[in-house]
Amino acid sequence: MVRVIVDGTPVDVAPGSSALQACEAAGKEIPRFCYHERLSVAGNCRMCLVQVVRAPKPVASCGFPVSEGMEILTDTEVVRRARRAVMEFLLINHPLDCPICDQGGECDLQDQAYGYGTGISRYQEDKRAVTDKNLGPLVKTVMTRCIQCTRCVRFSTEVAGTPELGMVSRGENAEITTYVEKALTSELSGNLIDICPVGALTAKPSAFHARSWEYKKTDSIDVMDAVGTNIQVQARGGEVMRIVPRVNDEVNEEWLSDKGRFSVDGLKRRRLDRPWVRVHGKLHPASWQDTFVSLARRLDGVTGDRIGAIAGDLCDAESLCALKDLMVALGSSNIDCRQDGAWYDTSAREGYLFNSDIVGLDDADALLLVGANPRHEAPVLNARIRKRFLHAGRGGFPIASIGGFPTDPTYDVTVLGEGPDALTGLLDGSSAFAETLKNAKRPMIILGHAALTRHDAEAVYKACRQLAEQVGVVNDGWNGFNVLHTAASRVGALDLGFLPGSHGLAATNMLRGGVDILWLLGADEFPIDKIGPDTFVIYQGHHGDAAAARADIILPGAAYTEKPGTYVNTAGRVQRSFRAVFPPGEAKEDWRILRAFSEVAGHTLPYDTLEALRARMAAVNPVFAHIGTVEKSPAGLARLSDGSPTNVPGDFGAGEFRPVIHDYYQTNPISRASPTMAECSRVYAPAHAVAAE
Repeated sequence: MVRVIVDGTPVDVAPGSSALQACEAAGKEIPRFCYHERLSVAGNCRMCLVQVVRAPKPVASCGFPVSEGMEILTDTEVVRRARRAVMEFLLINHPLDCPICDQGGECDLQDQAYGYGTGISRYQEDKRAVTDKNLGPLVKTVMTRCIQCTRCVRFSTEVAGTPELGMVSRGENAEITTYVEKALTSELSGNLIDICPVGALTAKPSAFHARSWEYKKTDSIDVMDAVGTNIQVQARGGEVMRIVPRVNDEVNEEWLSDKGRFSVDGLKRRRLDRPWVRVHGKLHPASWQDTFVSLARRLDGVTGDRIGAIAGDLCDAESLCALKDLMVALGSSNIDCRQDGAWYDTSAREGYLFNSDIVGLDDADALLLVGANPRHEAPVLNARIRKRFLHAGRGGFPIASIGGFPTDPTYDVTVLGEGPDALTGLLDGSSAFAETLKNAKRPMIILGHAALTRHDAEAVYKACRQLAEQVGVVNDGWNGFNVLHTAASRVGALDLGFLPGSHGLAATNMLRGGVDILWLLGADEFPIDKIGPDTFVIYQGHHGDAAAARADIILPGAAYTEKPGTYVNTAGRVQRSFRAVFPPGEAKEDWRILRAFSEVAGHTLPYDTLEALRARMAAVNPVFAHIGTVEKSPAGLARLSDGSPTNVPGDFGAGEFRPVIHDYYQTNPISRASPTMAECSRVYAPAHAVAAE
């Protein structure tokens, strides 16, 4: 450690730290615009000037390295005058837009102008104006407000991995641009809004809708993928207006995917706000009591083996637990959370988790992707892979993939093959990357759903497990065998055992007419025409998507922003969200609907409160008693029980791994109801080749 004296207070900081970091460690607040702790240092705003004893003039603290015994002064007259001068220069061309600027109330320039601005301007020349840039349907630009801090340029280049922004010209003519006018192509572009310290980049879909101080802020969890991004839901009245990320270094750092941020307008469209019952082929609105009585009569006399339930991708663990208990009470073991028909090894929890945890990517030194496309399946996790790739330097973090990428993954990848046959070369050592994995101290395998949803998924999984044992992916203190989920509800459902019982039917068999009554809990991600024509369908959910149109009874539920809920991310981290607004109309929380119906059906569930239900969840699986942590087994990943070889090419089916996400912006009922996501889907749709005339 290096001892530095800040305003007379000694503080110890790590070698290589900057003077700004030393000042913050001493509890001093240093103003800044260009500096961001997760981006490279630019040192071009000069707002963070401090005095270093024996230095000839004030220095920019963000780029000034500390040394043993250095004395830093942060609040002298010289420092104050220097910062006031910098602020005066920054405000020379800045427009007086605060009354109409969406950044008002959370603008760094506005805040620091109160501390260091003079209140008057001595500038008598003409102010410059800059043409606004069209960055696509998500980010709105008012480039006259830009102060050239280059945070957006560094974020798009370093974090997002899509170097589409840059600065052209110099001096007073410098401006940020996309060089060639085009929409930003990153799935993380909304983070530009958060890191912009002024109002140059704001959210286009919510422009001029509300002021920041009008929002009621509620902590929640993003359900658009399985990363479990920590978010803050900001609402006004009964409407969710905005979603922004919260800082959690172990999960999402401070980033949020565009789908999680901008699909918010889908929460108020196509909503189910009252119960419906189909009579003589047509859906009619009904009261809750009449709906429950009608449903109870339909269930009367039906044996448990003819009743089934399928859970969707956005369900909270509370509703999954309640539905499972209801099915058990009805005598049914036909329950499944796998709409996509994925195969998992459920013999141990480590068989279906991202075992290294997301933060484990920072320690890995070799990576093999098998049937996974993290850029579309988990954009925030993909940014972490890119971060590790950049920090390791050229060749320091080799990455290989089995299954190609439809888009640039944002880091260098060696494609070993398009299908599972490529695993054979890794198992027998004929592939050069097998040696790379063996030589790595902490190798990692990420197994995606393009592999787990195939008919030969079990063979692919076992081959990856055998490879993990051969190359040391699992060893003392390290478990790099990871399953990357795409559904927010999937790990929680697996933890609760929401799977077919010993004689139960899987989702595919239920859809083929294996049951007479099918309960769909927010399940929309399968071809609805697969449901048998004689199957009686109960749809419980919050949006009028495809499954609701097929339903015989509709039970309106609450979206994730409208209820407290528990979600388990792909790494097995149990997290909780809170209610931001109330559901529309007569819609209710899903577990309350199930509890109320169970009483009408004569199978009353043994809990009346959310606390009692959560105690029941903890009784089913103790992991639900540990919020915010990942419970790991001391044994790590269990060894293959039979030790049989799995590297026989005949074990694998033919064909390449096919992406499980065909349109990143349209993957669930909320995003499909969002006009913003529909516009993104149109703008970013792959261009089709057109024959020449």
